[in-house]
Parts: sequence; C-alpha cells; structure tokens
Amino acid sequence: MDFHAAGDGSTDDAKAFAATWNATCGDSSSPTMVVPGGRTFLLSQIRLNGPCKSPVTVELDGEIVAPNSIWTTAAANLLTFYRINNLTVNGSGQMDGNGDIWWTCFNQKLLAFASCNSLSVKNIHLKDSPDKHMTLFRCSQVQVNNVSVRAPGDSPNTDGINMAFSDHVYISNCSFQTGDDCVSILSGTSDVIVSNSTCGPGHGISVGSLGADGTTALVERITVSNCSFSKTMTGVRIKSWQGGSGKANGFLFENINMTDVQFPIDIDQFYCPQGNCPQQDGAVAISDAKFINIQGTSSNPEAIQILCSKSVQCHGIYLYNVNLTCSGHTAQTRATILNAYGTIGGTVKPQVQFLGA
Repeated sequence: MDFHAAGDGSTDDAKAFAATWNATCGDSSSPTMVVPGGRTFLLSQIRLNGPCKSPVTVELDGEIVAPNSIWTTAAANLLTFYRINNLTVNGSGQMDGNGDIWWTCFNQKLLAFASCNSLSVKNIHLKDSPDKHMTLFRCSQVQVNNVSVRAPGDSPNTDGINMAFSDHVYISNCSFQTGDDCVSILSGTSDVIVSNSTCGPGHGISVGSLGADGTTALVERITVSNCSFSKTMTGVRIKSWQGGSGKANGFLFENINMTDVQFPIDIDQFYCPQGNCPQQDGAVAISDAKFINIQGTSSNPEAIQILCSKSVQCHGIYLYNVNLTCSGHTAQTRATILNAYGTIGGTVKPQVQFLGA
C-alpha cells in the first residue's frame, strides 16, 4: 500500500508490486514485503527478479487474484520469482487463479519459482490455477510447508506442485485437491521428500512422465512417507514413455494410507494418455523402488500395476507389508506384473509374482 496499490480487486496492482519488490530486493537489511490481509490485489503477469542484496521475506496475508479474462495467448506464469536466493514466502493469504475460464487451453500457471536457492514457502493457499499451481524449475534447497492447493477434481492439468531440474526439495504438511497430479516430479530432479501430506481428489503423487519423444531422463532419491490418498486416480506412481532413455532410481514409498484409490501402486513404462502410441524399444530404466507399509482400499480390483518394458526391465522392486482391499466390491484385489524383478516381505495383499522369484 505504501507503493500505491489499490487493493480493491479490480485495479491492476502489478506496477505497485514491481515498485515494492524493487525497494525490497535492493534493501540490505533482510526486509519483508507485506501483502496485507483484508485486501484483494488484482495482478496481471509479473516477474520479480533477483539477485537481492540480502535474504527477503514476502508476507502474503491478503488475496492475489488473476484477471477474470483471457489475459495472454502465450504460455505464462501469473507470478514468477526468478534468481532469488534465501527467499521466504509466508502468510495466511491466498492466490486465486480464476482458472475455470482457462481450462479449455490450460497453458497459464499461477506461481513459479525459477533458479531460486534456499527457498521457503509456508502457510499460503493456492486456488483454481489455470494450469499448474506451483512450479519449481532449477531450484535447490526448497522447503514447502503447510501449503494448501484447491481446484475441482475435473479441472485439467492443475497439478499441485510440479518440479523439474531441482534438488533437495522438502514438502511437508500440505493438502492437495486437484484435477491432476498432487505432486509431479520431472526429469533432472533428485533428493525429494514428500511427507505428512494429503492428496485427493487428484491423480496421486507421480514421478514423470519421463522420456517423452525419445529424451533422456534422470530422477534419483525420491521419498514419499506418511501421506494419505483419497479417491485419487493413482496413489504413488512412476510413469515413462516408450522409446525414452536414462534412469529413475532410489524410491521409497512408506507408511501410506489409500482410500478408494483406483491404482494405489503404479509403475508404468507404457505411459500413453491419449492412447494409440506406437510400440517402441527402449525405456527409462526404473530400479530400486521400495513400497513399505501401504494400507487401504482400491476402487479397482487391479490394486497393483507394475508394467515394465521387455527391452528395459524393472529391477529391485520391493514390497513389504502391503494390504490393499477392494472398496465397495466383493471382488478380490489383484496385481499385474510385467517384466519386473523384485522381492516381497511381510504380508503382501494382493499376491505379487516377480520375475526370478
């Protein structure tokens, strides 16, 4: 407000945000930029650039809204933080993407962080993004805590958090209600922990898709623990296209509760959302994936699906204490395993038969 923002929800406050950011970023005394509560700030597309002279906090207590119109024809983010180290975004406020008017084209995203290191995002609410709600690209040492994401279950491509070429990302105590992946982990990403979070509706927590158009992918050391999934399409998933290359390894999925999930455990090297993909040799090699203490119900009798390529088989799959029953059906759950080597321990239901076992 000191930089002449209207905060009335109808006046574009992008210039006031830019002026406030320039003053904040140029301050060497660890300043805080405050978006005050009780007001609504309309923003057109804006990018806030670093590097800054000292650590910066953005206190988001009010509401930021996107224009309720088609405001660009190019792929874009409403609010991007770029090349800012030691950034904290905190507060009780909300970003509303007014996404329903975009859901036939979905190429505008809500909140993006690019090339930001030592980043902390806490307590904010994200709602109805036109596309992905939060993106992390080439970020390192990221903490996301107590963030909520909310969009209708049938809204297209509204991932909760999408990350690529990032490392050491820690997501905890978050709530995701989306029309696509709650968390999506793409190529170039390593050392990710998602814990104590809820997902549903949505498509689950997904690694991939990887290897599209013959590309080489690399994803390593991903942990999902103490999370719950309700009425999602998948629970924990690794998905890759035929014909890709590279590797995805070092997965731990543990202490997870599933409620009415279509495919609670899903590894799919034949990912093809539109159907009719040509058969190809080659695949992203998937190995060292552990599924431990996973309980609950599946809405589909096929509760476990591990579908691997004949040319690049999956190795090192481990299931321990898995108990998945069929919700609302008298049918027994089953597992479909294709070209996968692995072992089991404890009690595993449905029964799983790996190659070489």
